[in-house]
Amino acid sequence: MNEPTTYGSSAAYETAAVQVHTPTPIVPAHTAPLMPVQPGTIPAVASIVLPDGRVVTGYALTPMQPDPVTTVKPAVSRAAVNTALGGVGFLAVCGGLLLLTSFIAALAAFIHQLIILAAVIFGGWVAVQVFSASDHRGGTTVNIHKAVIKRNKFYG
Repeated sequence: MNEPTTYGSSAAYETAAVQVHTPTPIVPAHTAPLMPVQPGTIPAVASIVLPDGRVVTGYALTPMQPDPVTTVKPAVSRAAVNTALGGVGFLAVCGGLLLLTSFIAALAAFIHQLIILAAVIFGGWVAVQVFSASDHRGGTTVNIHKAVIKRNKFYG
């Protein structure tokens, strides 16, 4: 357990011989002549010689031609679609308008009932005031005489 280790000592690091690898240049390959082929089946092969002498061979890319755009007339005109959508929207709104008119009619009936209730209560209060005045509890006495009107003249 307390034995000396090679960690930290110079004996653990041995120097190795340095080997240098130099790459060998690749000799450019010459392509064999191509056999005649019908045009359009196999793309042409292009070779490019770089400034350092290497040859890069590959297929030449021709730009893609977009397919001709054909105008397809829709089965239904836009005006018909817009009219149909407007009709659907109008029908959706009509339900809300029907509810709104029903609400307004119910509110008018409620206000009418409140006016009748107020008239009954006020009329009852007036009747109590008139009929309680005959008790002579310090109120004002009102005598109503039978009045006669003949030929636009008042006889009281």
